[in-house]
Amino acid sequence: METQIAGSQQLSDEEIVARVLDGESALYELIMRRYNQRLYRVARSIVAEDGEAEDIMQDAYVRAYQHLRQYAGEAKFSTWLTKIAVYEALARKKRRSRTEELEAMPDWESRIQEDKHTPEQNAFTGELRGALESAMQQLPESYRAPFVLREVEGMSPAESLGITEANAKVRVHRAKALLRKSLYSSVGGSLSGCFEFHLSRCDRVVGTVMLRITA
Repeated sequence: METQIAGSQQLSDEEIVARVLDGESALYELIMRRYNQRLYRVARSIVAEDGEAEDIMQDAYVRAYQHLRQYAGEAKFSTWLTKIAVYEALARKKRRSRTEELEAMPDWESRIQEDKHTPEQNAFTGELRGALESAMQQLPESYRAPFVLREVEGMSPAESLGITEANAKVRVHRAKALLRKSLYSSVGGSLSGCFEFHLSRCDRVVGTVMLRITA
């Protein structure tokens, strides 16, 4: 089975979906590994906790798998999948708001990518990234999700969130204005490293979802 997956890396999302629907369910792992980082960032831009974002990812993947035949191909599969994650995150947050008060801001872990910098440079980059993530987390949700989709993932907030393009541009602009006061202008180049989803967590999500969809 690993050989089958390894030999299918070049398939498009749509080709993978077609083969999964034809019975090759193991290929769904490729979809998850392609989009774990994106879905985590999207979920994390809406909810405050890492663990909850991971739960949202798993639920989104399972729901997408259960409704693969409803994917009409009118939009990119990645957009369709991202919308499911957005809806899952918003629904979960709405359910929580009915029974719980807003939770305190969580502590942030240092997320430093291995690179050629010195340990001192890596530590400094990690501090900046953590500060940026904290600043992003304090943005109003209506600004934070569009900002992450546009600036971190390079996606269309309008298409993913179901808002107008003009509205999306306004929200992203206002998010930048709020961030720029303290951080954005100096660490904008580090955006691609924010809310990283590391390999060990990727493996955990993939394993859990595959168990759920094959149960």
